[in-house]
Amino acid sequence: MEILKSSRLDSLRYDIRGPVYEKALQLQREGYKITSLNIGNPATFGFETPDEIIHDIIMNIRNAQGYADSRGLFAARKAVMQYYQSRGVKNTEIDDVFIGNGVSELIGLTMTALLNPHDEILIPSPDYPLWTTSVGLAGGTPVHYMCDEASDWNPDLKDIESKITKKTRGIVLINPNNPTGAVYEKEIVEGIVRLAEKHKLIVFADEIYDKILFDGAVHHTTAGMSEETLIVTMGGMSKNYRAAGFRGGWMILTGAKHKAKSYIEGLTFMASMRLCSNVITQYGIQTALGGYQSINDLVIPTGRLYKQMELAHEKLISIPGISCVRPKGAMYLFPKIDLKQFDFKNDGDFVLSLLEDQRILVVGGRGFNFKEPDHFRIVFLPHLEQLDIAMNKIALHFENHRK
Repeated sequence: MEILKSSRLDSLRYDIRGPVYEKALQLQREGYKITSLNIGNPATFGFETPDEIIHDIIMNIRNAQGYADSRGLFAARKAVMQYYQSRGVKNTEIDDVFIGNGVSELIGLTMTALLNPHDEILIPSPDYPLWTTSVGLAGGTPVHYMCDEASDWNPDLKDIESKITKKTRGIVLINPNNPTGAVYEKEIVEGIVRLAEKHKLIVFADEIYDKILFDGAVHHTTAGMSEETLIVTMGGMSKNYRAAGFRGGWMILTGAKHKAKSYIEGLTFMASMRLCSNVITQYGIQTALGGYQSINDLVIPTGRLYKQMELAHEKLISIPGISCVRPKGAMYLFPKIDLKQFDFKNDGDFVLSLLEDQRILVVGGRGFNFKEPDHFRIVFLPHLEQLDIAMNKIALHFENHRK
């Protein structure tokens, strides 16, 4: 008798490491060199963790041999609390902070602790698909609200409110956004918080890219924006500090904590179930959040990350039939393909053919729970020379398939 996977997985997807990714691995095993523009993994492209963080982790390895408090080391949680205090957040305590094995683990933890079968969570479309998958795994129902490409991918507040039902428990906000690179305007962020207050919902804010900002964009954290509803704000070391493999993330609870005692008990229980997050990385959190922020040098116009963003964007929009909103943050572009001009059936057809013909791996837009089959996400992390070659190959691929 065949052993079957859980039926809960049947409707779930994570295309960032999906079938096309597996095809890329197969090609690599066959000896082909693949340019991987599918995952925001900074270290792969020479964006290294700052030496000061590495040094402090090494110096504390002996202190990291045992379990820690399930919520996290005191010093790490204190550093997170003080970081948000420096951004104007008031009325926070150490016990409002949880440390996790990256934001990914914390997303799963927050959903499992909250959702009953068929409870609904509002999630942006396009989204970072781990949110949608985590809601499904926890037994809930993901409901996607629209982000408007014509308005720099800002969320559509009317669409959000139209999708709130008696089963809705929370609203997810990904800002700066993966995959679009949008950085939301202050009135949009405040508008979402006001909707949460009105309908008694939790706000879950994924702010992992909050320091990766371009062209003077300003990030407005949701933390502390309301005392009337609970706000769960998440950040981590993977992107701002180029330490993705260290798996260091955090979340802080602000707002109406007095209305969420049972839920906080659930979060604490879930944190205890995994004993603790990895202790070694926690010794780098205080160092990361304090002092000199090396990411600032990478995102200014003379910085490497900015130059790569600008090159990739300009190359894309120079291709007839391709449009792309210029990103204000994060490390991604989310271009639109005018399918009338090419012989691709959809985004999946384009992504697979690009891999097979040009050995370049990107992700189709529907992998981010975007309903239209005409977008794809590209990571602009490679060095300029390598990125220039990859973008030229992408342009050639479109020309080869032009009707």
